[in-house]
Amino acid sequence: MRKLSVAIIGAGPAGIATAVELKTAGIKDIAIFEKAGNFCYTIRRLYPEGKRVDRNYKGINMISEGVCSFETETKEQFLERIEKYIKDYKIEIFYNTEINGLERSGQYYIIKAGTYTVAQAYVVVIATGVFDRPRKPSYPIPEEIKNRVFFELPKELPEGEKILIVGGGNTAAELACILSGKCDVYLSYRRPDFFRINEENLRELEKRKDQITFFLGTEIKALEPEKEAVKVIFHDGHTEVFSKIFYCLGGSTPRNLLEKMGIKFKDSLPDIDEFGESNLERVFLIGDVAVKRGSIIYAFNSAHRAVERILEKYHILFNSSS
Repeated sequence: MRKLSVAIIGAGPAGIATAVELKTAGIKDIAIFEKAGNFCYTIRRLYPEGKRVDRNYKGINMISEGVCSFETETKEQFLERIEKYIKDYKIEIFYNTEINGLERSGQYYIIKAGTYTVAQAYVVVIATGVFDRPRKPSYPIPEEIKNRVFFELPKELPEGEKILIVGGGNTAAELACILSGKCDVYLSYRRPDFFRINEENLRELEKRKDQITFFLGTEIKALEPEKEAVKVIFHDGHTEVFSKIFYCLGGSTPRNLLEKMGIKFKDSLPDIDEFGESNLERVFLIGDVAVKRGSIIYAFNSAHRAVERILEKYHILFNSSS
């Protein structure tokens, strides 16, 4: 068991940025606990090769507030950048360690993985993100077709198949563009127009309007097995058969886990202040786990603000522990 100044849960962009900011400030006794086997696991898993990682978000010019920053680059370049942060700042990460318990004990928080206590820390920063629990549709998916329904990219992308992509965000748009020309691609979105897609992806969709069939203003009612395919039944009565379906509906906050830890919610989001501090003193939530929709620069900036607050409000704890 480690005794830490700060324990960080999650080795995505927000978690790594928190460690960088703390190390820059001279706080040494920190560690990250990551349930996957590598850093930025969601980006590795959900972003296809060569995918653009955008600095700006929904047309807004994002300004970096802290140490971590980047310009628009590819997935591979971004991962190299994060790996360099880890090496340059000598960030300690415990992989394959899924944190599922948090308890207060005097000045410390006890952090548990299963039944084991892995660390105690003065401050805890939760930066788990939301995409390890992809949002799924409300209607059931029959067992017979589960091998044809995906909530993330498979290792091998399909070719020469009739594919339905469900969703209206950037991930759905980018997947449609990647598969266009290789497959017969259909894109289903419940609204009549896209409003969550950035301008560059809208332009890419426009370029491929002859290769992608758009089902806008449509909602799916049910899925049924159809020989070696999936029959999709829409609310308007229209049916269509596809070989595979990809859902790109985003993620959802792991609310059950956070509430189990004692974190209160307001409406659908954790109840935190402008620095990310929750109702639990010295427990901060940053990045996508704390907002409806974020970006990587937002994750970096939320880490910067949280660390500024930690140093301002709780520096006496660090001084007493050194």
